[in-house]
Amino acid sequence: MGAAELHAHLAGGLTTVVRCWALTRRDGLRLGFTDHDRALSFDGLEFRADSGLSAKAVQQATGLSVDNSEAMGALSDASLSEADIEAGRFDDAELVAWLVNWADVSQRRILFRGTLGQIRRGPSAFHAELRGLTERLNRPLGRVYHKSCAAVLGDAACKFDLKTAGYLAETDIISVDGSQSLSVALLPGFELGWFSRGRLEMLSGAAAGLSGGIKRDRHIDGLRVIDLWEPLRAPLAPGDRVRLTAGCDKMFESCQFKFNNIINFQGFPDVPEEDWMLTHASSASVTDGGSRR
Repeated sequence: MGAAELHAHLAGGLTTVVRCWALTRRDGLRLGFTDHDRALSFDGLEFRADSGLSAKAVQQATGLSVDNSEAMGALSDASLSEADIEAGRFDDAELVAWLVNWADVSQRRILFRGTLGQIRRGPSAFHAELRGLTERLNRPLGRVYHKSCAAVLGDAACKFDLKTAGYLAETDIISVDGSQSLSVALLPGFELGWFSRGRLEMLSGAAAGLSGGIKRDRHIDGLRVIDLWEPLRAPLAPGDRVRLTAGCDKMFESCQFKFNNIINFQGFPDVPEEDWMLTHASSASVTDGGSRR
């Protein structure tokens, strides 16, 4: 990307360098910003100069210490709006920062790569924490051995195809009770509770692109009522299109009878409870060490 040429330019004493940022949201939308006084284009993206975005120096360290910085900028409907930030559309967005020679944008190098962390909003501006790649190493990993399944429905471990007929439904919202409960048609092809612990995705309306976990799936007054664990951070309205995904309680029986996916069950249903070690000797007639199920 012309890093060597950029270093030669910096060594010359008289420089024409600026900083640019490329922000990629989880829904795939890419935005470019620069602190230069005119727009720049490279890497298939236009970096806008009217965003008012600026950033502090990146604090970097060797080893596994977390690189961090902070970016701040003006709230604008054309770039980062308060409504989009409030809705969580920029949560965990990927960010790449470059040092660029604006006179020759092929001369550039990456200063920082990471994600957006906590975003603080003011009356007309925002402050966003920037987290380096090593931030992810602070997250606990490893497998937990317990009765219920450790996989997420439809992920690489579960391998269940969520597009299978009978496990997805698309319909329109009929009524809304706040941003945490909504009503749809009965959907007679799906039994009561089928979507409990499932997922709701918004396909249209102000909340399009947002999703949430389903807490309850119940029938009230001839309608199917969907309650979410947490409210969506954008307004819902009658007529908005939603997609409902069947829920999984991660138990052995559900994997076997609801999803017919027992071969990929990631739990350990025969693991004894903690009080098993304290029980008295069995007087059962069959003591062959077979399955406890």
